[in-house]
Amino acid sequence: MGKFGVFVDRQTLSSSNQLQSLIRFRDIAESMGHEFYFLFPNEIHKIKTLNGLFIRSKTDPMNISYVASRIAELNGVKVIDDSKSIQICADKINMYLHMMKNNVPLPKTKFLRKSENNIENLKSIVEEIGLPLILKEPSTSFSMRVEKVNSLEEFSKVASRFLRLSDVLVAQEFIETRFDWRVGILNGEVIYACKYLIPKETFKIQDCVDGHRVYCMVESVMYDEVPKEVIKTALKAANAVGTGLYGVDLKEKDGSIYVIEVNDNPSLETTEDEFYPEAYSKIVSYIMDDSRQKYSGGKMKFSEVIDPDGVANDRN
Repeated sequence: MGKFGVFVDRQTLSSSNQLQSLIRFRDIAESMGHEFYFLFPNEIHKIKTLNGLFIRSKTDPMNISYVASRIAELNGVKVIDDSKSIQICADKINMYLHMMKNNVPLPKTKFLRKSENNIENLKSIVEEIGLPLILKEPSTSFSMRVEKVNSLEEFSKVASRFLRLSDVLVAQEFIETRFDWRVGILNGEVIYACKYLIPKETFKIQDCVDGHRVYCMVESVMYDEVPKEVIKTALKAANAVGTGLYGVDLKEKDGSIYVIEVNDNPSLETTEDEFYPEAYSKIVSYIMDDSRQKYSGGKMKFSEVIDPDGVANDRN
């Protein structure tokens, strides 16, 4: 038994679905005998008094959620998301390089550096990947700064716009499907699976179309109805990042499975867990069962960050 904290911000609580999910976490944690606390950014100093922390605000190395994760780690408080996972998943370049290093199947993927943004290089990428292709700015989240380009001219325009924000972009094969698989994985175990049904107006799970926002529908799928190759590939992708909580997005085409991305801090508020009643309790148990196991204080290694040239940089 111990003190279980959930780190939130007012944006997190502005969604009724997210609020209901957080209340469910509270009820389950308390039913398991734990004390439950919501912590806001101005209460970040209280993290060291907890036994476990679950971050439910937007994670990014530039956000206070990352500071919360590091404070937890430095004080021996078990935390999801851990700082390593945040670093990897917040940067698509870093994430895809971890996938490549571990032979995770991806759509055809190339990186475009700012210095390479010329017609010759763009033509070379198009010849290798084909059109249409997907262009991503590496810090993208919630489908923002992800665009489908249908011509070389459009590729050049979007690349020039995105390269104002980042020195490297991701160019990726477009795989058209009616849905994406989403597999939730915790410490190498599947805790839920679902389909994200892509809106007919777009190729993304959420988008702004003609001035209004469209979202995917979520359809929970029972474990034994998920193709074994989807499960196997999702586990391989998650293991390439770490042992935390991840939502792995995958596409299926012509009998082959491709990982689109691995998300830390995955959604759990839109029926993803409908057929998985133990998902919430498994998260609480994972955090709290290890609450007495201390990290090595300030000596804990940050993530291994891989640069686009394949050089590993150990950030200590």
